[in-house]
Amino acid sequence: MRKILWKLGRFISSPYRWIRSLIQQSKTFLNNEEEDTPLPDVIAKTAQDLDGVFYHINELRKRLFWSAMAMVVTTGFSLFFASQIIDLMSKPIGGIGKLQAIDVTESIGVFMKVSLLSGFALALPFIAFQFWIFVAPGLNRKPRLYGLIAIPAVFVFFIGGMAFAYYIMMPAALPFLMHFLGIATIPRPSNYINFVTNLLFWIGLTFEFPLVIYILAIMGLVKAIFLLKQWRYAVVIIAVVAAAVTPTVDPVNMSLVMAPMILLYFLSVGLAAIAQRGRPA
Repeated sequence: MRKILWKLGRFISSPYRWIRSLIQQSKTFLNNEEEDTPLPDVIAKTAQDLDGVFYHINELRKRLFWSAMAMVVTTGFSLFFASQIIDLMSKPIGGIGKLQAIDVTESIGVFMKVSLLSGFALALPFIAFQFWIFVAPGLNRKPRLYGLIAIPAVFVFFIGGMAFAYYIMMPAALPFLMHFLGIATIPRPSNYINFVTNLLFWIGLTFEFPLVIYILAIMGLVKAIFLLKQWRYAVVIIAVVAAAVTPTVDPVNMSLVMAPMILLYFLSVGLAAIAQRGRPA
């Protein structure tokens, strides 16, 4: 009887013990200080210890697996409201009734592509968290904590980029594209939704640039002063990227893309300076 009561007590208290263990492990993980080893020494040590390389490859495989599982779950969840998202995407051209499908499977392909984009956006914080788990053991305590705090910003920046593309770029670009040379366009679902999803996705990724620079600065791979000195080259590169991403060829829409990207670049310089603060040379 005593053994049964003991097992029952262990079962009832198991959630509390699991949460307490998780908190203790998190405190140990966040407070652990790693030795700041120069990069050449790290490479030499890695070449001597190939087992460590295979361990990190296996760890990366696990993080990619869990990220893929998150994508499956969020994409499956997005299937329930993909129709509403398609209707929202088609509002700039007058609603979903303006789209005319030709192929039998065209609408299904559009439905799945929108679900995939929505699933990626929803899974992005979890994917960023998996990346943080992978790189955090090699960071010191302060950069590790800053990286954890920056994870919600990954989602905010991506959604901000998509909102910028939807509310600012599309209203400026679509009239130019659909009435070029005075020829009226009847958009197909596949072409139009492919255009919109690609635009939202790439602009959303572009808005992640400050966070990428922030992470690289945490890892000691870039420095704020270097980025600031190379701002002229950065503007040229931004112009090339804007020309590739902008759906039209007119300079007005290209400027709409360049302006926030230049602001994001200087924001990246500021974030890199914050990441370097207190870091030894």
